[in-house]
Amino acid sequence: MTPKPTLRHLPPRRLLAVAAALALIGGQAEAQSTSPEEDTKPAANATPTCPLGSFRCAPRPDNFTMCRPNAMLEFYDPTMSKDSSLRDTANTEVYAEQVDSSDQTVYHLQGRVKLERADQRMQSDTADYNSDTTDYDARGNVRYQEAGQLMSADHMRGNTDASTGIADDVRYQMLESRGNGVAKQGQMLDAQRTHYKLVTYSTCDVGHHLWEVRSKDLRIDKESGVGTAHGATMRFANVPFLYLPYFTFPVDNRRKSGFLYPSFGTSGRSGFWVSAPYYLNLAPNYDATLDPRIYAERGAMLAGEFRYLNLIPGTSGQLNIEYLPNDQGKSDPDSVENTKGDNRYLVKFIDNSHLYGPWSFNTNINRASDRNYLRDFGNDLYTAAIGTLSSSAYVNGGGKWWNASFGGDVYQNVDPFLPDSSVQYKRLPRATLNLNIPLLKWLEFGANTEAVAFRKTDVVEGNRLDLYPYLMADFRGASWFVRPKVAYRYTAYELNSGYERYGYYGFLNPTTPNNPGIPTPFTQSSPSRSLPIVSLDSGLIFDRNTSLFGNSYTQTLEPRLYYLYVPYRNQSNLPLFDTNLMSFDYWQLFSPNQYSGADRQMNANNLTAAITTRLLDDNGVERVSASVGQIRYFSQQRVQLPGSNNTTAAPTDWSSSDYVAQLSVQLNDQWRVNSQYQWNPHSRMQGGTDITGKPYFTGRSTDLAAVELQRRIGTDGILNFSYRYRRGLLEQYDASMVYPISDRWRILGRWTYSVLQKTTLEALAGIEYDSCCVAVRLVGRHYVRNYNFTTNRADTNNAIMFELQFKGLGAFNGQTEGFLRRGILGYQ
Repeated sequence: MTPKPTLRHLPPRRLLAVAAALALIGGQAEAQSTSPEEDTKPAANATPTCPLGSFRCAPRPDNFTMCRPNAMLEFYDPTMSKDSSLRDTANTEVYAEQVDSSDQTVYHLQGRVKLERADQRMQSDTADYNSDTTDYDARGNVRYQEAGQLMSADHMRGNTDASTGIADDVRYQMLESRGNGVAKQGQMLDAQRTHYKLVTYSTCDVGHHLWEVRSKDLRIDKESGVGTAHGATMRFANVPFLYLPYFTFPVDNRRKSGFLYPSFGTSGRSGFWVSAPYYLNLAPNYDATLDPRIYAERGAMLAGEFRYLNLIPGTSGQLNIEYLPNDQGKSDPDSVENTKGDNRYLVKFIDNSHLYGPWSFNTNINRASDRNYLRDFGNDLYTAAIGTLSSSAYVNGGGKWWNASFGGDVYQNVDPFLPDSSVQYKRLPRATLNLNIPLLKWLEFGANTEAVAFRKTDVVEGNRLDLYPYLMADFRGASWFVRPKVAYRYTAYELNSGYERYGYYGFLNPTTPNNPGIPTPFTQSSPSRSLPIVSLDSGLIFDRNTSLFGNSYTQTLEPRLYYLYVPYRNQSNLPLFDTNLMSFDYWQLFSPNQYSGADRQMNANNLTAAITTRLLDDNGVERVSASVGQIRYFSQQRVQLPGSNNTTAAPTDWSSSDYVAQLSVQLNDQWRVNSQYQWNPHSRMQGGTDITGKPYFTGRSTDLAAVELQRRIGTDGILNFSYRYRRGLLEQYDASMVYPISDRWRILGRWTYSVLQKTTLEALAGIEYDSCCVAVRLVGRHYVRNYNFTTNRADTNNAIMFELQFKGLGAFNGQTEGFLRRGILGYQ
């Protein structure tokens, strides 16, 4: 088996029966880390490696704290030097109860023989040494210790000049990687080649191997960096479960062709599957992996990966291809595509190429043969949930005050339940230029520009140019700031021929049941919009010393005023290529536009008032932050998106926005609370329906509420709870946990419930076992794949995931950890 190294300096994947050879080379290792008995001591004040509030946590390193303390070979001396760099200059000291050197050539040492040099020590009952030939022969309780390993044998003989030696009945322990085992015989053929018979390897405690690799014959060639094993068997609880009659592997950081870990699983859509990837070390700067797979209900697939670095100077990239001919699986009756008998594939290509100076070419291509591919062959549950594949190719450049790009974006629908009309426009081609030029210390000129062509079948198409230059000043002191900004926005279109056939609802979705009317057609082929945008942002910062619960803090009070003026322009004849109304939140209080994209620019005569207070501890860490704000409208918001009757929606009659508040509290490293709240202060009524079709009304009501709580349980546990509500759109509860019930066992769980659909969106339960050298995960998941709002019926699926990890060697079927880190906030 072979670890799959990367072209960058990333940790390699561990492989079978590799470390046994590394341990038995004899005197080669150098100390780079602490010894196992030091690793097994937990820190007095251990803190989690993943801070509270982190969205994704790195995988936990192998944890050997549950191993027996001081589980060392009995002759280990922790006081010995661990500095192997002193060997070349250090003297060799010899101790013995009796020394006989009558012929001045052969030295006979007897009685507690000990030879020491720097970090090296060899002990035995008796030893003979020939100073002319450099032959040596040590007998009886031969023990060897150095910075990197321990080794004992009944008998050891050899020649120091020729770097040869034979040791019988060997026991060894690697001090850096915890590997240990035994060998019937270890033979050093020369300085570069070694040979072992009946060798074992494990990272479990000495003499207590829960898992073990056994090999009948093992050969190591350090010059080529290749090891060869014959008759290797992997055992768990002394039961063999994997046998390899022959394989080669690397013994250092050099890459080597060979098999990687096999993977297997089962799916309700494709049946049982098994994968046996083979790694190809083609050249120092490129490699490949062939991954043949068998799906019981669909057939044989060949997947491949090709990676390269500087294949052409300045390039790096990766190509992944999956191909399954003549699919034999059943077609989904609810899907719009029938794939039985089809050739199915997935292509992913990423490339980054330096062109010249500040310019580079960046490509990201993703393409599937059909909409069902990711659902049928997505081996991890995250991939199976993707609904759109995006592809892009851009030439990018940038300098100190500018950046530019030229390229395009295309999108593929891979959701079998949605029509292609739901996919966004292709942006092909697209060019951007952004400027940020300091004129004075307090004055800056900038511009955001974009030119893009929008393409999509059976809808209005066209080109758009958006120019957005601005001039911004920044005046500030220790406790105040004033930032005036003047901008001008010009947006022009060139619609393709036939544009008059389409209206707003003609290109959004002509088959929607909520569109019974006739679309209002566009009346100009070259519409445009131009307007100034003026804003003034100002604020004050006050602070004082205060105390809370016996702790001292610095409290700030930060009032802020933001004025925005944008005159009204009639934009009802402009198409909507990539524009939508953004969700209202605290950030929107200080935004010059409530719409994403350039197709709509809101009119405004608004004043935002907000205030923030913070508590900072003595180290400057923010422990509490609370903000509240509201926009006052001095004129109606007249720029609206089209209404359900194919006409522009009426201007608003709001005198002010919702009150928006947010709070974040983390007084210690165990608790964290975040909350957001929006309250509508107006007593007005507005008809409409939520996503379930039920009517709702606005007026003196909550528009948005969210609470997130996170509690650290020791160093390995986490508890999350959240409530999310947005009027008419969603109301959900979400709870997840990792609860340690002992130092070896943890239970996992997640539950997400939708109040509007009255259904469980996801339920997950699992258990983890973590011992000295083995970790096991078993996870079951019930989740909604799709929800039909017409019938109020949820399409659900069930999955079971199992992972067995041998610490220091790797994991079989290692797919659960990545999913759990995405699904449970703070999971490690």
